[in-house]
Amino acid sequence: MSEKNRDGKRMARERLAVEREKQKAADRRRRALIVGASVVCVLGLAAVIGVVAANAGKDKKSESSGPVVAPSGAQGKDSLAIPVGKDGARATLTVWEDFRCPACRAFETAYRPTLHELVDSGKLRVEYHLATLIDGNLGGSGSRQAANAAACAQDAGKFRDFHDVLYENQPEETDDAFADNAKLIGLAGKVKGLDTPAFRKCVEDGTHNAWVVKSNEAFQAGRFSGTPTVLLDGKNIYQDQTMTPAKLKQLVEDANKG
Repeated sequence: MSEKNRDGKRMARERLAVEREKQKAADRRRRALIVGASVVCVLGLAAVIGVVAANAGKDKKSESSGPVVAPSGAQGKDSLAIPVGKDGARATLTVWEDFRCPACRAFETAYRPTLHELVDSGKLRVEYHLATLIDGNLGGSGSRQAANAAACAQDAGKFRDFHDVLYENQPEETDDAFADNAKLIGLAGKVKGLDTPAFRKCVEDGTHNAWVVKSNEAFQAGRFSGTPTVLLDGKNIYQDQTMTPAKLKQLVEDANKG
């Protein structure tokens, strides 16, 4: 074998080794992010959430003109809260979230069965507020588009089901897949009765985009540490490192005894 061929093969092996090390490092970072986000959400450690409001820039693509159209049934100041549950519930959980946020997905995965149980029993009311931190941090418009689609689902009386479907099908944080309206409409097919001409038009027209922008501005004005931010009757329970679904359930049960 010639010296030239030997050198060529050696260089190829070296390049391959470098690429393998890069891939291993990327895999380690990805695993650390996923595990870290999951642990943070289950334990309620808001201080180390990967998505921090202080680092969130504005969603530059969302500075759209047009009227602020709140979804049907939205309540609270400036109609920025989407309520799930009975108005007369003795306990209220306020959740600020971003559909692109992996920590939000981890929270939803851990707490969803408990939240559904408490809401369906009439003991808890959940008020959802939608933010677009990932769009601001990483670029893109998936947070906004998904939030608009969720608001469109609220118009159809299908918010909770579509909300859950979005998290069950959340892309990687760096993948702006939710920016594709066709993707969002396709996911609506998983919710019985949601994929209608009215829903499609609402999604494609961005009917609630300006409302989503206003909601994100309210989140920033609130100076919350990141998403998700979870408040039970005004108290930030997400900062409680001992918080679990069972403890949350007990807190709500206690509130209903008073």
